[in-house]
Amino acid sequence: MRPLTSAQRQHLYVEAAARTGIHQAILAALYQVQAKPALTEGESGLGIAPANQIVLEQVDTFPAQVNYAAHTIRSLIHHLTDEGWQSAELWHVEQGRYTNRFVQAIAAGYTAPSSDPTAALLEASDADNLLQAYVDHWTADAQRVGLSGSLAGLDAALIAFLEPLPRCYFSLPYQRNALVEAARLWHQLDTPAATIAALLIEPFTQGAIADDAQLDLALRQFASRIASDYAGYPYQREALLRLTQLWHQLDSREAAIASLLHHRLPMLDFNSLDAALMAIVQRLPQHYEGKGDQRNALVEAFRLWHQQDSRSESLIALGINPDLFTTADPSQATITHAAVQLDQALLDFFHRLPLFYTGTKVQRDALLRLTQLWRSINTPEQALQSLLNDLKHMATAQRDTPEATPIPTSLPLPTRPDRWTPDTLQLHASIIPNGSFTWAEATSGGVRMPSNQSAVDAIVRLAQLIQQVRDRLDRPLHITSWYGAPDATATAKMMSNRHCLGDALTFYCHGLTGAQLYWFLDPWWTGGLGRYESFPYLCYVDARGDRARWVQ
Repeated sequence: MRPLTSAQRQHLYVEAAARTGIHQAILAALYQVQAKPALTEGESGLGIAPANQIVLEQVDTFPAQVNYAAHTIRSLIHHLTDEGWQSAELWHVEQGRYTNRFVQAIAAGYTAPSSDPTAALLEASDADNLLQAYVDHWTADAQRVGLSGSLAGLDAALIAFLEPLPRCYFSLPYQRNALVEAARLWHQLDTPAATIAALLIEPFTQGAIADDAQLDLALRQFASRIASDYAGYPYQREALLRLTQLWHQLDSREAAIASLLHHRLPMLDFNSLDAALMAIVQRLPQHYEGKGDQRNALVEAFRLWHQQDSRSESLIALGINPDLFTTADPSQATITHAAVQLDQALLDFFHRLPLFYTGTKVQRDALLRLTQLWRSINTPEQALQSLLNDLKHMATAQRDTPEATPIPTSLPLPTRPDRWTPDTLQLHASIIPNGSFTWAEATSGGVRMPSNQSAVDAIVRLAQLIQQVRDRLDRPLHITSWYGAPDATATAKMMSNRHCLGDALTFYCHGLTGAQLYWFLDPWWTGGLGRYESFPYLCYVDARGDRARWVQ
């Protein structure tokens, strides 16, 4: 079996660092410098050996080496702190990394005490090489998100982030998880359950379920006091960086640093309301009863959405003559007919709304007002809280319950044009009438769109030909690549120049090998035909004017 890729190793470093509150770059540096012991599956380790109750079998895989290395470094930090090391001796604030002195302590090796069953023995290594590897890996991590220069302002940014946080906590599941994770790392615990037990004022017995309100109070209290307790120790900083990352739902620790240096505070991201707003919009038809207050709510939301000055202007836009409602003694039949027309126009607008909702402030404010009026809520703040409550219920609701996220409804499909052009392509549509292959398959889901009519025509021509293959086989063909310029991916390396023209594709068919497909097509396919020895289930065809055959 082949060793792990560098991306797979990096993933393990990130996970282990997040579990233990250490700096992930040191794990990558240990792997580079230690290159021992030899492990199963051709891997080498991070210099972790058995110690205390940990036996050889427990450290004989790469994931285990990473996990125990992270815990052992955490144990070393505990040991040095107990010996009197201050935060400045462990962490270089301006450079945003461990100090040279601490890296030298790691290079000297360390055996965890028997009282720490999660840590092992770290072999000694060359201090200069370890420091260089560590700095190189941290620099690469920082450059990926554009970090450069001094990070001296990071601690101040962390404290500034904490100040408004208790007021911004709305008990949303991702917010609760962010605070629990921060508390776990702050208290140097290994599980959320142990963290909750440590946070709660009331006794937390084994197997008990914490009350949400009780936990939320404890989390707010934790968030309000950690700024005063912050002393700059690495585990404290990592706890707050993890809090920032999970709170803002960012991709990485480094992205969290970048957000803090740009003074991003823990205010509610209104984008997070969109799921709840769309749920309200989707449920409108089934709850709409044609009542006056419901109709007024929809008209007002429509008016705000289109930034119109008056209700009359909105009625005109909806195809209704507003004078019908102001004329003296209008007939009941006239009013009823106008109301039916208005209801249909409003429901049609809101049915199509998810298609063109982009989350602008104007659009979101219109839907917030709709929420307030639809639910007969007194203030915008109460409407906002009702949406936050919706989000909490949606996060935990069982499928098919009223609180669950509604399944999106499909919208009417546009009319098929007489001729496809680069401006009229519809990803959902079959390339040829009643055909089996769509523009989504030809363009990799819209990632590789044809830029001119020649490419469009070439795709249509090949669709007509490959449909014959599908009909003769009488089974589906699965397209792996069709139109598009080659890039650096393994699949793209197999793409000929004809893929750039639009008249070549590779495909597979369940239950058949590429060789079987090749033999089936060879007698009658008039264009190019090929197969791959390294990819035994793929087959290649193109629509060139001459027969061409190859195996590679």
